[in-house]
Amino acid sequence: MVRERSESLYKEATRLMPGGVNSPVRAFRSVNDTPFYTERAKGAYLFDVDGNSYLDYVSSWGAIILGHADDGLVNVIKKAVEDGTSYGVCHPYEVEIARLIIDAFPSIELLRLTSSGTEATMSAIRLARAFTNKQGIIKLRGCYHGHVDSLLVKAGSGLATFALPDSSGVPEDLAGHTYIGEFNRIDTIRKIVKEHTDISCLILEPIMGNMGVILPEKGFLADAQEVCRKEGILLICDEVITGFRVTYGGAQHVYDIKPDITCLGKIIGGGFAMGAFGGRREIMERLAPLGDTYQAGTLSGNPIAVRAGVHTLEYLRDHRDRYELMEQRVELLRNQIGRMAEKYAVPYRINGTTGMFTGFFSKREVNDYESATGCSRSLYERFFKLMLQEGIFFAPSQFEASLITLCHQEKEITQTLEAYEKIFDIMRTEL
Repeated sequence: MVRERSESLYKEATRLMPGGVNSPVRAFRSVNDTPFYTERAKGAYLFDVDGNSYLDYVSSWGAIILGHADDGLVNVIKKAVEDGTSYGVCHPYEVEIARLIIDAFPSIELLRLTSSGTEATMSAIRLARAFTNKQGIIKLRGCYHGHVDSLLVKAGSGLATFALPDSSGVPEDLAGHTYIGEFNRIDTIRKIVKEHTDISCLILEPIMGNMGVILPEKGFLADAQEVCRKEGILLICDEVITGFRVTYGGAQHVYDIKPDITCLGKIIGGGFAMGAFGGRREIMERLAPLGDTYQAGTLSGNPIAVRAGVHTLEYLRDHRDRYELMEQRVELLRNQIGRMAEKYAVPYRINGTTGMFTGFFSKREVNDYESATGCSRSLYERFFKLMLQEGIFFAPSQFEASLITLCHQEKEITQTLEAYEKIFDIMRTEL
């Protein structure tokens, strides 16, 4: 597969931008490769500047669910652009999208729009600290909530010890207010709560998507919610990836929990930059202009993003049967690929749920941070490059979710399975 123009663009980009990219994973460094440059996208496919096409399982890291350049969405966007690209004042579509989200999430009574998921989690944590008048937060090792200073910390032992910053530029005393628990291990959360009285909130992904897909074990989320309620700690669910992806109403609907604050992003912008956070009325009323907790954004509620989001959410609301089809397709991939892995003796396991899955190169089940990080990165690198040669684009990192759209239909699933068969046959001779 020729990528001459992409290679030329990347060389120029490295002269102009740190690492040549505007987000680190795009550099393909974890798979020792260089990125291709996309010229356009349609349906389930990306098309690069060299004329190559790729079946896309990154889906703009989860922001795309209708498919790239969906015709109905494009028409809505064209009309929105004609009406102006940014107002900086209120407009009726803000009310529409707030109503749609609140109707879909019973835990949300009031909502505030932001320009990104990171901004939503940052604001939610500030609000939790203001509401509880406490400074400490609990995050779970392997859960990523954006590049917020107090969340960029090392996992350490995973127990109730102060963490050190995981990025230069983050003050140690700020990171010192963050305690690290373990996903699917309620005992680590209870230990932190027992040893520290300054906890304002527990923030978690109800389904892990940033260490690959890891599902919560039975009772874990309910137990976490119970600990929070008993101790007066706010539960923040980061559904930036899972919101409107795993079902209309998010993972909290699937697992029957009711967080105090929910963070959203990706799908709610219909492919544009947008996030949101919302929750109980008494908590949200602490935000300015009603309360003393400041949060603002010039482009919050951008009319183009909001109108794209309204169209996307209305489509998903009115076609909920499509979630069942996405679930069936993920299950078909899991079952067929699992059998192939056994046939070719490739150590490969797939975790998945509606709209998202991850294949781990591991001989054992992957159900927590430790088992995820124990997977073979070198095998994934080989897999990634072979798949790219077959015209299939998975995330350039072992520790990401693969995300499907409504355009990943029978043809695309067949193409994927045929590629897996070919690649596992190659890889078995190299193990």
